[in-house]
Amino acid sequence: MSSSADLVQLAQKILSEGPFRQSSTPRRVRGLFNGKFVFDTVNAVHVWEHPYYPQYYVPIASFTPSASLERTAPIDGSNENGTAHLGRLAVGDRSTDRIVIFNTGTLHELVKIDFNAIDQWFEEDVRIYTHPKDPFKRIDILNSSRRIKVTLEGVTLADCSNPLFLLETSLRPRYYLSPTSVMWEYLTKSETETYCPYKGKANYYNVNIKGKVYKDLVWYYTYPTAESVTIAGHLCFYNEKVDIYVAGVQEQR
Repeated sequence: MSSSADLVQLAQKILSEGPFRQSSTPRRVRGLFNGKFVFDTVNAVHVWEHPYYPQYYVPIASFTPSASLERTAPIDGSNENGTAHLGRLAVGDRSTDRIVIFNTGTLHELVKIDFNAIDQWFEEDVRIYTHPKDPFKRIDILNSSRRIKVTLEGVTLADCSNPLFLLETSLRPRYYLSPTSVMWEYLTKSETETYCPYKGKANYYNVNIKGKVYKDLVWYYTYPTAESVTIAGHLCFYNEKVDIYVAGVQEQR
């Protein structure tokens, strides 16, 4: 499969069905590539390619003179509603082909740039690291005195009387536990790292029980974003893969 096959499939799906959702944004959005800002716009569009979170699509007119943007190949699936092309973005001696240029319906003359294809993205003057936040979601982090107990295979992994409840729109609650409430003898460090636009960079622990390794069952944020700073250093067990008791009542996985 070529490196652009996934973009072709995405474009074909959007040409056929349209995006799940789209919404204009008042934010100034800029992209940096090979030392130059390649686009600078207050007319970017949040486009949900799937139901979970949006990406930024950028108007062609917002690309700067530093950038060379060209259509390279038409994408099969064009119809009476419009067309799409693979594209190439170049600055100096560097280029990326992780580009789709749309000319269809409400995506007319909008460019999808793979988030990791350029060096940095900015909302106003703030860098974003993984994908844009969903403007229709929020996070609340609440102190609680409800006891959280975590077990697996009959082994207690944590028992916390002062958890933090992290409540994110449309997702199940997550329980962040103080590090002194966790049974560390069952944890070993993982090399996995993930990124969340709401919380920052997460690191992980594996859980080791009875000679079996359960990979990446626990995560934590050493330096979370400002909005989630209270969870710094707390540990969160993957609800769906352990047994969690909230004030003595077992949650469904």
